[in-house]
Amino acid sequence: MLFKGKAWKFGENIDTDAIIPARYLNTSDPQELAKHCMEDADREFPNKVQPGDIIVAGKNFGCGSSREHAPIAIKAAGVSCVIAPSFARIFYRNAFNMGLPIFECSEAAREINEGDELEVDADNGEIRNLTTGKTYKAQPIPAFMQELIRDGGLIAHILKGMKKGSDGKMACDCTGCSVRG
Repeated sequence: MLFKGKAWKFGENIDTDAIIPARYLNTSDPQELAKHCMEDADREFPNKVQPGDIIVAGKNFGCGSSREHAPIAIKAAGVSCVIAPSFARIFYRNAFNMGLPIFECSEAAREINEGDELEVDADNGEIRNLTTGKTYKAQPIPAFMQELIRDGGLIAHILKGMKKGSDGKMACDCTGCSVRG
């Protein structure tokens, strides 16, 4: 899985209110959330970001409340992935559940500048700064988590694995899954 885009740089401790302000949480429509993504950190971000672009931030990205709206807003804005030295635990899980790839790499987060062109290879965890020629190493995303991302998140992944059983009820076909209904 390969991501390529322009870097948008943000600081440390970007909380979920900066990612998607609470005043917009009266909707869960991804396109509406995208219109306000990161606007409290950079008022023009929703107008400047292009499909495939990459957020690069400081430590503890996604801290604050445990809302799924934050990774949904980022993904719907067209951001292909996020790079930071660390992520808040709940944001980390929500990101993958919503199908947003994230990469932990302190050196890349520190050295990449806004506007740099990046290429991120999820298979081997390689972050290439095409502007400077420098390569960084992050943890690769395991194959099963890449499948979640490709499917669009956890719910889409589960629905993809559902099939009708002989009794007419839906059942999951995932390895080790016990979803029946």
